Amino acid sequence: MWPVLKNLMGGRRMSALNMGTQAPQFELPAMDGSKFSLQDALTRGPVLAVFFKISCPTCQYALPYFERIYKTYGKEKLSIVGVSQNDKKDTADFMRKYGVTFPVLLDDTKTFPTSNAYGLTNVPTAFWISADGEIEVSSVGWARKDFEDIARKAASITVQAPKPLFQTSEQIADFRAG
Repeated sequence: MWPVLKNLMGGRRMSALNMGTQAPQFELPAMDGSKFSLQDALTRGPVLAVFFKISCPTCQYALPYFERIYKTYGKEKLSIVGVSQNDKKDTADFMRKYGVTFPVLLDDTKTFPTSNAYGLTNVPTAFWISADGEIEVSSVGWARKDFEDIARKAASITVQAPKPLFQTSEQIADFRAG
């Protein structure tokens, strides 16, 4: 079960951090054994951080599309990272099954410090973090419009014309709750 943050004064769920908020700094182990530091990555440009849990159907739906953004625009001026809320073995199986090749980080599965710092209540949740550390996109679940905005931002950062990420034969949902 992913972390759920509740307001103690009424049990209401909190939402993920909003646009305009400074992104909390974090350092997490990556699947390849290296360490990822948000602060270091931001010196190279913006970061797209996608939080997920392997058992989440919306994550299973969304992560292959984030992979398309990575293959089209990632690697140089834009860092794209997944943040898994599962252990290393299960995360590796998920990455293989859904074709995820972008770097994936591992949040602590007992206390979820990074997920909690970002106010997660649902996954997937994606944050576009500008080079100055400000959250410019905060997207919970699957929202086609948010995904298209992220793709446009990725194209502009890499100084490329936007490329279609959806095939005409695909039926893409406008929204899927996380």
